[in-house]
Amino acid sequence: MSDDVPPASTRSRWLSALRELGLVAVMFLIYKIGRIAATGHVGEAFDNAHNVWDLERWLHLPGELSVQHRLMSWHWLVEVANSYYAYVHFPATVICLIWLYIYRPAHYRWTRNVLALLTGAALLVHFSYPLAPPRMLADTGMLDLGRLFGPAVYGAPETDQLSNQYAAMPSLHVGWAVVIAVALITATSARWRGLWLLHPVITLLVVVGTGNHYWLDAIAALALLVVAYVLMRPFYPSAQVAAPVPVPALVTAPVVEPAPVVEAVTDAGSAPRPRLPIETPVLRR
Repeated sequence: MSDDVPPASTRSRWLSALRELGLVAVMFLIYKIGRIAATGHVGEAFDNAHNVWDLERWLHLPGELSVQHRLMSWHWLVEVANSYYAYVHFPATVICLIWLYIYRPAHYRWTRNVLALLTGAALLVHFSYPLAPPRMLADTGMLDLGRLFGPAVYGAPETDQLSNQYAAMPSLHVGWAVVIAVALITATSARWRGLWLLHPVITLLVVVGTGNHYWLDAIAALALLVVAYVLMRPFYPSAQVAAPVPVPALVTAPVVEPAPVVEAVTDAGSAPRPRLPIETPVLRR
């Protein structure tokens, strides 16, 4: 066999990896097409946006505007936040899935299915509840930091044909970041693995501070994620039912019957007759 031809096991692993990559790409493509198909309903999206804004004030949630003002105190930090929003979300998810596929295959399948459930549920919400992001609510004082300072992910809403900007709820940036953190924490054993929680925390502050999402968008994503984890709990890699331990059979000592005592007979020509043992009587006084 030529050295250029990979063995069958290597070929099958590559084919499996390509199949999984194609599956993830198809799921993402379906989601993007679904978001674009759910576009429109501009008036309803702005009505819902004002309702969400008012509901957050009624719930006494921290104001998105205060987070944005603190972020704008440092010009360089605004650009870092915009870059984090634009360039970390999808690549980090892909890198995590690739690592899990290579080193933790069981965790990969579980994480992939959780992401699929979360993304599918989010798409249904986009159809049923269009929502303009806070950066579009000029009357609240919120600004579109991506367009003002760059890098910008979205163009003008009226000319953007590649994305649906009226699909703020739920925030998949936050949802996917939580999935990545949970996957890497549960699939590794390093002492510092808890630091992966910084990714969803930073993502939450970034999406709120840049004006792309409300606090309630993140809460909605976490609620959908809880449902996805509950549905996938029976398939968690380490949630295996222990096999019943077989009970060993009781070993009993064999019953040894007393051997017959052969009594010699003096009569010639007659065979010896067995004599059963006779208990020795005990003399009692």
